Amino acid sequence: MLNKNKVIVGMSGGVDSTVAAYQLKQMGYDVIGVNMRLWQDEFLEDEHFMNDGGCCSLSSVEDARRVCEQIGIPFYALDFKSVFKETVVDYFIEAYKNGETPNPCIACNKHVKFEALLEKAHQLGAYYVATGHYAKIYRDDLTGRYLVEKADAIEKDQTYALYNLTQEQLKHILMPLSAFKTKEEVRSIAAQFDVQMSQKSDSQEICFVPDQDYVGFLKRNGGFDTIEGDFLDTDGNKLGRHQGVINFTIGQRKGLGKTFGKPMYVVDIDPDLNRVILGPNESVFKKELWAKDINFILMAGIDAPYRCEAKIRYGTKTAPCIINYEDGLIHVVFDEPQRAVTPGQAVVFYKNQFLVGGGTIMRK
Repeated sequence: MLNKNKVIVGMSGGVDSTVAAYQLKQMGYDVIGVNMRLWQDEFLEDEHFMNDGGCCSLSSVEDARRVCEQIGIPFYALDFKSVFKETVVDYFIEAYKNGETPNPCIACNKHVKFEALLEKAHQLGAYYVATGHYAKIYRDDLTGRYLVEKADAIEKDQTYALYNLTQEQLKHILMPLSAFKTKEEVRSIAAQFDVQMSQKSDSQEICFVPDQDYVGFLKRNGGFDTIEGDFLDTDGNKLGRHQGVINFTIGQRKGLGKTFGKPMYVVDIDPDLNRVILGPNESVFKKELWAKDINFILMAGIDAPYRCEAKIRYGTKTAPCIINYEDGLIHVVFDEPQRAVTPGQAVVFYKNQFLVGGGTIMRK
């Protein structure tokens, strides 16, 4: 029998997860802090990277342990390396092999934080898992569905990375930071019991690539060889040679490895023929896209053209569009062309403040 008063909090050692655990304890929940051991790269096992404060570092484990003691909750460090490799790292590597740009945080949320951790929570008798995400989750009494709404701290809203959660997962998730207006409010609460924690900077990097050298990571862990190929323009004319398709993503301008006498941007990547297509900035804009691996949250699905808004990466604003569901795929037509529609990234749909759902942008 699961205890609805018992919650497992994923503790990264950062400000957000710390305050999430503190808030739940103040609300009367029986809280257990869990640090998820996700990845270990022997190449980077030196003093800097093992203690740099990233969520996989030794210092973060100790930070999480310390604040759990101060809050007055139990702390455990648990090994999730196997499931993380299978569902996040292997996916990350495979996407680059296919000429795509993956989003590992979305995969981690779906398979690790809200699947593997939830399974562990249930084994411990806890009904809920909780994180420091900025998003609102609640049950709609009219439809019986669990909904996801943008956080009040709109500049910190993280609903984009939650679009593929299922109704069963949402039923067991708490996000206590949803009502905060700003990150400064969260930091002020952390400062009440841990000044050092309250001043900790937000993590920006991919957690398993702390040196930001994702090409080096792919070579070490994916068996990639750097194979030269052709730069082509949008008419198929050869412009020069590149140092391997894994070095590029759609919309990229800097770091092409050579100059062309005028600004050139990555328009497309052809991994099969080892080609990178370049063009002027206007060539990077597209008005439509196709997406696969669709998940809906606001409703079970759509039967007709559906007007909503969408965003094609975390840091962009939503844009008006019409979506159609065809043979398991979503066809998206924007009112205005969008810059750098990138295969492998997520397209996420919204209706006002509510998360409709989303999918993975595909090459079509």
